[in-house]
Amino acid sequence: MRDSRSYVINGEIFWLIFKAYSRANLPDGAIRSFNRMDEFGVMPTVHDLDKLLYFLCKRKHLQQAQQFFDKAKNRLSLSAKTYSILLSGWGEIGDSDKARELFEAMLEQGCPVDLLAYNNLLGALCKGGCVDEAKNVFHDMLSKRVEPDAFTYSIFIHSYCSANDVQSAFRVLDKMRRYNLLPNVFTYNCIIKRLCKNELVEEAYQLLDEMISRGVKPDIWSYNAIQAYHCDHCEVNRALRLMFRMEKDKCLPDRHTYNMVLKLLIRIGRFDRVAEVWENMVDTNFFPSVSTYSVLIHGFCKKKGKLEEACKYFEMMIDEGIPPYVTTVELLRNRLLGLGLLDHIGILVDKMRQSTSHAIQELANVMIGNRAAHNTLRCDETDIESD
Repeated sequence: MRDSRSYVINGEIFWLIFKAYSRANLPDGAIRSFNRMDEFGVMPTVHDLDKLLYFLCKRKHLQQAQQFFDKAKNRLSLSAKTYSILLSGWGEIGDSDKARELFEAMLEQGCPVDLLAYNNLLGALCKGGCVDEAKNVFHDMLSKRVEPDAFTYSIFIHSYCSANDVQSAFRVLDKMRRYNLLPNVFTYNCIIKRLCKNELVEEAYQLLDEMISRGVKPDIWSYNAIQAYHCDHCEVNRALRLMFRMEKDKCLPDRHTYNMVLKLLIRIGRFDRVAEVWENMVDTNFFPSVSTYSVLIHGFCKKKGKLEEACKYFEMMIDEGIPPYVTTVELLRNRLLGLGLLDHIGILVDKMRQSTSHAIQELANVMIGNRAAHNTLRCDETDIESD
């Protein structure tokens, strides 16, 4: 390849090689490729080094990245960006000691420290549990006239929320408001989730309204954090109102939203509302997954006099060509068997055998009680949200 005149080899080709080796968890291969760039007529630059370090750090090959960085700094003139990439890598794994050492080396080398470097150090310190030290670094940053941005403050908000210190998180949020800095949706979601865990749902709604008023569009995680609170506390009316608000706010409910609400409705016996929610799913072109059907079937199987409903949704599932979980088939079979409804089992078995899905055909053996078939199929599914 290197002798061919039909190819133009440049640094960007090597970036793809760095990425491929890093993703394959072969960091030494990525480093070896960098060292051989000159053999192909490409003189490596600090920009190429940045790309190599970025891909290594992204895959958490920090030891190899640091070792190569220590060697390369004598060959290339490093930039603040180079240090920041490695700082970010150490921060991602919460190694505040390594991040601190690297930052100090940056200062010793006389490399200009910019906002990105400070943010990466702050992130590493907060993730490593050194929040007080992070605050000192923040004040040092201000004294050197490095202006913090929204991301700087969000680092502290995430840290305080993780430590269940809601008051401190709100103090930082108030500062952002004063300086007209806008948190992103991830920062708002972090606070909303913590508020809901602390049963401060009204405050969570206030933040949701603030997001919209400030032009930050809430995402599905924003709403589902509050929805989880309503469902956990059996607040059925508020759960339904929130679900319809989501549609009004142009953030359609997802699988998790529907599963939470359906599970709640069945648990408290609001079967009329189950039908309404199901119709709403159809109207919004939401296609139920295996877990959504499982919530309904498992829920109805546990309710007295609702076995027919469970069978109805099971048949719908088969008609849609969605293979049910083994646990779902076994539960329904056992309920029918317990009531002596052998003819119902026969009807379901026939329907399953006529399915175009090979997986459903195999599950028919589980429905008739063939234990040998059980061992060849997936047995436990962790996303059934009905227990």
